[in-house]
Amino acid sequence: MDLDTLADSLRDGDRRALSRAITLVESARADHRRDAVALLERIADPGRQAMRVGLSGTPGVGKSTFIESFGKMLTGRGMRVAVLAVDPSSARSGGSILGDKTRMEELARDPAAFIRPSPSQTELGGVARRTREAIALCEAAGFDVVLVETVGVGQSETLVARMTDLFVLLLAPGGGDELQGVKRGIMEIADLILINKADGELRRQAEATRADYAGALRLLRRREGDADGFPKALSVSAVDRAGLGAAWDEMEALARHRRETGHWARVRAAQNRHWFEEAVRHGLMRHLTSDPSTRDRMAALGEAVGAGRTAPSAAAEEMLAALLPGRD
Repeated sequence: MDLDTLADSLRDGDRRALSRAITLVESARADHRRDAVALLERIADPGRQAMRVGLSGTPGVGKSTFIESFGKMLTGRGMRVAVLAVDPSSARSGGSILGDKTRMEELARDPAAFIRPSPSQTELGGVARRTREAIALCEAAGFDVVLVETVGVGQSETLVARMTDLFVLLLAPGGGDELQGVKRGIMEIADLILINKADGELRRQAEATRADYAGALRLLRRREGDADGFPKALSVSAVDRAGLGAAWDEMEALARHRRETGHWARVRAAQNRHWFEEAVRHGLMRHLTSDPSTRDRMAALGEAVGAGRTAPSAAAEEMLAALLPGRD
């Protein structure tokens, strides 16, 4: 399928075309990267914007169950939902489990939903390098909501926050030590904290946990773009599907506030600039490892640094001088 046909099929909402396009942007082959860039240029359309929601949570919190229940609720309201779930890759073999479709069988069968598990390729925090481009493809395909699931709680959340409109932190009932264990940095980027498993015997504990987090959020400095009362903590049950509608209503309310105040457009513009700069950095690093002469020079300097014959800073200056002759 040529790029023009692929782009047309993608804009028509063809799920197979979307899968092929994401495979293309995830490829590291040089010819595939050229085609991926050309495809992204063809489908660029500022008028097609989905609600981008980043979602993270501690292991065992029920993220997959939540995403399936939440996604089914949204499709039941007539929306098209894409889920980009990034699985951890093995640092040794590069393999990953990629089990999200088996964990979300009901949502995977929904014609209004699309689930794409992608290996993290051992990148920082498990965020696949091409996730941002996959989001753009999902928007071009006409999806209304794109959920980006991260692997656990860690540094990846900062990266996800730079490619989404809202960030949701999913936690299990518990208080005290667990509250202390959640990093302040993650609390500061969360727009909503959802206490899952608020059902059965855990219902009362979940409400107590919600109150604990609500109190902690009130101590944080208000951020630019926040509506009154945000960030918020709510309790939900993915199993009973209780509180999911209220959580979506809060997300829509915050998104509406940010659009009306211009914050939404400013953040998206800043995100685009950030990822442009990241693409340049990545291209430079790729050049360091792919160009034979550059790679050999790097290896020689690295050996000299490792042996103590050259200081790291001096070796770096020598490498930069070779790459950028005539720089100050």
